[in-house]
Amino acid sequence: MSELSDVTTLTIDGSQPLSIKAIKDVTVLCDEVEDRGGAVVLRVTGAPAPGWTAGLDVALVTKWERVLRRLERLPAVTVAVATGDSGGTALDAFLTADIRIATRSSRLLLPFEGEATWPGMAVFRLARLAGAARARRAVLFGQPIQAPEALMLGIADELTETPDTAAATAVQRLEGLSGKEIALRRQLLFDAATISFEDALGPHLAACDRALRRTAEEAA
Repeated sequence: MSELSDVTTLTIDGSQPLSIKAIKDVTVLCDEVEDRGGAVVLRVTGAPAPGWTAGLDVALVTKWERVLRRLERLPAVTVAVATGDSGGTALDAFLTADIRIATRSSRLLLPFEGEATWPGMAVFRLARLAGAARARRAVLFGQPIQAPEALMLGIADELTETPDTAAATAVQRLEGLSGKEIALRRQLLFDAATISFEDALGPHLAACDRALRRTAEEAA
């Protein structure tokens, strides 16, 4: 993990098997961002080789999914940049980000080994982002998602040939936004897909109340 100014960056190599180290790296990132704020840039690349699930167990996968969920809910803007082929842990992390940027030659890969497809929560996030029908070919048949298709499906927000510049521009564009407010708006967005209007109304009104009180305090 490295830091530039108030941006915390982490590189995730999807060609490496899921490990305790990968979980620890994301945990440390979450700890630091929750303590001091600032944006996050995830650089993801690499896809696992056949047989990559050898040695995994559900306990390790559970820890990975929990830390990804924590990453997904950070009180900070998260930007992910994918280069080359991205699968496994790289794809998992990419899909958690608020802003997803990919190079034009990138491909997103779901692990597919004939009779032993690894589902993982990447399937859940892909279906949420693109819809079940549009994610079907990748999930059922392991068909790579090319960068232009990822953009069309809303899985990627932007394609670029200069990933570092694109990530820096995205961070600068959102500079000054409150991490707490980002987390709140993100949660309202997540909830909109899963709960009824009646259940969503209370949290939305509470958010409105906080915004109105803040405006009144600033005007006083």
